[in-house]
Amino acid sequence: MFTAYAFVVVVASSLTLHVVAVLFCATLVRSAFGFGEALIAVPLLALALPAEIAAPVAVMVSITVAAIVVAQDWRDVQVSTTVWLVLSSMAGIPLGLLLLRTVSEPVVKGVLGVIVGAFATGSLLNRGSYELKNDRLAWLFGVAAGILGGAYGMNGPPLVAYGALRRWSPGHFRATLQGYFLPASAMGMIGYWIAGLWTASVNRYYAVSLPGVLLAIALGRYMARRIEPRRFLVYVNVGLLVIGVVLVVQAVATSRR
Repeated sequence: MFTAYAFVVVVASSLTLHVVAVLFCATLVRSAFGFGEALIAVPLLALALPAEIAAPVAVMVSITVAAIVVAQDWRDVQVSTTVWLVLSSMAGIPLGLLLLRTVSEPVVKGVLGVIVGAFATGSLLNRGSYELKNDRLAWLFGVAAGILGGAYGMNGPPLVAYGALRRWSPGHFRATLQGYFLPASAMGMIGYWIAGLWTASVNRYYAVSLPGVLLAIALGRYMARRIEPRRFLVYVNVGLLVIGVVLVVQAVATSRR
């Protein structure tokens, strides 16, 4: 009986350490660059936790990161741009739900991965020569983010591409993206609450991970302030390229099941 109890304790402890480590790494990336945690948090958490727990925990952490970054760097938030992106994104959500019902997930992820990868590759080869001078096309990227968010919770890539095309400084990039993710994640958490997925287990994993999350936010902020603007744009496009490759790999893997 004691052996069985010890085994349960060890398993529970290793599971908790796994969750804490994953959320720390995901938050560090998010805090430093403003995006990218979705590719780390949910897939790795889902290796040890049920999806109905992993996703809400990741969203709660997303809200925490966004709220702290916005509170710290609110002067860097492009307010009018953020409003346009949020409103147009909301308009795109119904189209995303329609897409979810009519087009297979591997096709959407595969096409998105190719587009994102091609954009990042072109930007890297041309050294960021493409640039949007104003926010006239912000609505287009916002709608795209809403469509992908409504369908598969992948609203990040269009927003990251838009920030890269607008040549935002690292501070503006991080703060403005968090200004978008804060209401978007809050709405997502409300949806989980309505669906009955905001449970005591979600709160428990969030609580034990919070100290590491706060530390990662501080470290990510420290890292971000020491990245040169030109190098930051390169890192952003490399991140987009990684996202594109991961999406294509996911599409291929899903289509073979």
